[in-house]
Amino acid sequence: MTSQSQGIHQLLQAEKRAKDKLEEAKKSKSLPFRKVRQLRQAKEEAMAETDQYRMQRDEEFRQKQAKIMGSQSNVLEEIEVQTLGKIKELNASYSMSMEGVINELLSIVCDVKPEIHVNYRITA
Repeated sequence: MTSQSQGIHQLLQAEKRAKDKLEEAKKSKSLPFRKVRQLRQAKEEAMAETDQYRMQRDEEFRQKQAKIMGSQSNVLEEIEVQTLGKIKELNASYSMSMEGVINELLSIVCDVKPEIHVNYRITA
Protein backbone atom coordinates (compact mmCIF):
# COMPACT_ATOMS: atom_id res chain seq x y z
CA MET A 1 0.00 0.00 0.00
CA THR A 2 2.85 2.38 0.85
CA SER A 3 4.50 1.98 -2.55
CA GLN A 4 1.15 2.58 -4.19
CA SER A 5 0.53 5.83 -2.32
CA GLN A 6 4.14 6.82 -2.87
CA GLY A 7 3.79 6.22 -6.61
CA ILE A 8 0.56 8.18 -6.72
CA HIS A 9 2.23 10.99 -4.79
CA GLN A 10 5.11 11.08 -7.31
CA LEU A 11 2.64 11.13 -10.17
CA LEU A 12 0.73 14.02 -8.66
CA GLN A 13 3.96 15.95 -8.04
CA ALA A 14 5.08 15.47 -11.65
CA GLU A 15 1.72 16.65 -12.94
CA LYS A 16 1.83 19.68 -10.62
CA ARG A 17 5.35 20.61 -11.77
CA ALA A 18 4.28 20.39 -15.41
CA LYS A 19 1.17 22.47 -14.72
CA ASP A 20 3.21 25.11 -12.87
CA LYS A 21 5.69 25.38 -15.73
CA LEU A 22 2.88 25.77 -18.24
CA GLU A 23 1.25 28.48 -16.16
CA GLU A 24 4.59 30.26 -15.90
CA ALA A 25 4.95 30.16 -19.67
CA LYS A 26 1.48 31.60 -20.15
CA LYS A 27 2.16 34.47 -17.73
CA SER A 28 5.32 35.70 -19.37
CA LYS A 29 4.69 36.36 -23.05
CA SER A 30 8.22 37.24 -23.99
CA LEU A 31 10.00 34.01 -23.10
CA PRO A 32 13.02 33.04 -25.13
CA PHE A 33 12.59 30.22 -27.61
CA ARG A 34 14.88 27.95 -25.60
CA LYS A 35 12.72 28.31 -22.48
CA VAL A 36 9.56 27.47 -24.44
CA ARG A 37 11.26 24.39 -25.80
CA GLN A 38 12.29 23.36 -22.27
CA LEU A 39 8.71 23.77 -21.08
CA ARG A 40 7.39 21.63 -23.90
CA GLN A 41 10.01 19.02 -23.16
CA ALA A 42 9.13 19.07 -19.45
CA LYS A 43 5.46 18.66 -20.29
CA GLU A 44 6.21 15.74 -22.61
CA GLU A 45 8.41 14.10 -19.97
CA ALA A 46 5.71 14.49 -17.34
CA MET A 47 3.14 12.99 -19.69
CA ALA A 48 5.48 10.10 -20.52
CA GLU A 49 6.13 9.48 -16.83
CA THR A 50 2.39 9.57 -16.12
CA ASP A 51 1.65 7.15 -18.96
CA GLN A 52 4.41 4.79 -17.87
CA TYR A 53 3.15 4.73 -14.28
CA ARG A 54 -0.43 4.22 -15.46
CA MET A 55 0.62 1.28 -17.68
CA GLN A 56 2.59 -0.28 -14.82
CA ARG A 57 -0.37 -0.06 -12.42
CA ASP A 58 -2.70 -1.35 -15.12
CA GLU A 59 -0.48 -4.39 -15.69
CA GLU A 60 -0.36 -5.13 -11.94
CA PHE A 61 -4.15 -4.91 -11.82
CA ARG A 62 -4.51 -7.32 -14.76
CA GLN A 63 -2.16 -9.81 -13.09
CA LYS A 64 -4.08 -9.70 -9.81
CA GLN A 65 -7.37 -9.99 -11.66
CA ALA A 66 -6.14 -13.01 -13.65
CA LYS A 67 -4.95 -14.67 -10.42
CA ILE A 68 -8.31 -14.14 -8.71
CA MET A 69 -10.36 -15.18 -11.73
CA GLY A 70 -8.22 -18.30 -12.14
CA SER A 71 -8.91 -19.41 -8.58
CA GLN A 72 -12.63 -18.77 -9.08
CA SER A 73 -12.71 -20.97 -12.18
CA ASN A 74 -11.11 -23.80 -10.16
CA VAL A 75 -13.86 -23.50 -7.56
CA LEU A 76 -16.51 -23.59 -10.28
CA GLU A 77 -14.98 -26.75 -11.74
CA GLU A 78 -14.99 -28.42 -8.31
CA ILE A 79 -18.63 -27.51 -7.76
CA GLU A 80 -19.56 -28.88 -11.17
CA VAL A 81 -17.79 -32.19 -10.47
CA GLN A 82 -19.56 -32.48 -7.10
CA THR A 83 -22.91 -31.72 -8.71
CA LEU A 84 -22.42 -34.38 -11.36
CA GLY A 85 -21.50 -36.89 -8.64
CA LYS A 86 -24.68 -36.10 -6.68
CA ILE A 87 -26.78 -36.44 -9.85
CA LYS A 88 -25.28 -39.88 -10.53
CA GLU A 89 -25.99 -40.89 -6.92
CA LEU A 90 -29.60 -39.78 -7.18
CA ASN A 91 -30.09 -41.57 -10.50
CA ALA A 92 -28.70 -44.80 -9.02
CA SER A 93 -30.97 -44.50 -5.97
CA TYR A 94 -33.95 -43.81 -8.24
CA SER A 95 -33.33 -46.84 -10.43
CA MET A 96 -32.88 -49.09 -7.38
CA SER A 97 -36.07 -48.06 -5.59
CA MET A 98 -38.31 -47.25 -8.58
CA GLU A 99 -39.71 -50.76 -9.05
CA GLY A 100 -40.45 -51.24 -5.35
CA VAL A 101 -42.29 -47.91 -5.12
CA ILE A 102 -44.37 -48.67 -8.22
CA ASN A 103 -45.32 -52.11 -6.85
CA GLU A 104 -46.26 -50.57 -3.50
CA LEU A 105 -48.48 -47.97 -5.16
CA LEU A 106 -50.14 -50.55 -7.40
CA SER A 107 -50.84 -52.84 -4.47
CA ILE A 108 -52.44 -49.99 -2.51
CA VAL A 109 -54.61 -48.94 -5.46
CA CYS A 110 -55.53 -52.38 -6.83
CA ASP A 111 -55.85 -54.51 -3.69
CA VAL A 112 -58.90 -52.82 -2.19
CA LYS A 113 -60.51 -54.68 0.72
CA PRO A 114 -64.17 -53.63 0.96
CA GLU A 115 -65.18 -53.02 4.57
CA ILE A 116 -67.90 -51.10 6.29
CA HIS A 117 -66.65 -47.97 7.92
CA VAL A 118 -66.60 -48.03 11.72
CA ASN A 119 -68.79 -44.94 11.97
CA TYR A 120 -71.50 -46.33 9.69
CA ARG A 121 -74.77 -46.97 11.51
CA ILE A 122 -77.32 -49.32 10.20
CA THR A 123 -80.76 -47.72 10.48
CA ALA A 124 -83.66 -50.07 10.15
